[in-house]
Amino acid sequence: MIVVWVLVAVAILAIILFFASVRVAREYERGVVFRLGRLIGERGPGLFLLIPFIDRAVRVDLRTVTLNVPPQEVITRDNVTVRVNAVAYFRVVDANSAIVQVENFALATSEISQTTLRSVLGQVELDQLLAERDQINDRLQGIIDQQTQPWGVKVSVVEVKDVEIPGSMQRAIAQQAEAERERRAKVIAAEGEFEASNRLAAAAEVISASPGALQLRYLQTMNAIGASDQATTLILPIPMDLLAALRPGGEGSG
Repeated sequence: MIVVWVLVAVAILAIILFFASVRVAREYERGVVFRLGRLIGERGPGLFLLIPFIDRAVRVDLRTVTLNVPPQEVITRDNVTVRVNAVAYFRVVDANSAIVQVENFALATSEISQTTLRSVLGQVELDQLLAERDQINDRLQGIIDQQTQPWGVKVSVVEVKDVEIPGSMQRAIAQQAEAERERRAKVIAAEGEFEASNRLAAAAEVISASPGALQLRYLQTMNAIGASDQATTLILPIPMDLLAALRPGGEGSG
């Protein structure tokens, strides 16, 4: 009877040890195994075994993580205070380094993202921050990725989301934009007047070279004036060139 109880106890103990030693890692997970505190290596995905009470496994998720960088107060190079937030996408590419080299890789990535955001944006002017967003994003991504590489973390994308500008600066930007639009309108109007004056000068040369063309233009103008519904009195100025042409012996008399 005692033997039976011993066998039952051994069987129960074996079952407990078996379940204590079995681990299952999903496709996107890895298990970092430590044996008596010493790093053994990665395990998974799938089923792997541990030595009970000797081995310890730390799960690491290899999926891409979305990191929202909190809003940061930044003073740009032209001394404008703005409030900027960003988003970063990163994932673990080396599970061993992510556990051994840094205490909390997610927190460390967040902190380095905040400090890098303030540092990089403090080196650009406000106009660059608003107009050259893609170049700034690439620069942020490169710097942060270089800092997190020893931790086995790959930062793939960094995007500046919102840029909050003080109200006084917004009004100044609006005034600047309005002044720029007025300048462009004046330039376009001046260019139009210049082109029109050139066309008029060319037309005057053609008309002056042909008296017949002057008479035709005169008749067209008189016709346009007479066709107006509001015209009640019609004054017909007769140019001297036309009178000279109608006098006996003048041009056009036969």
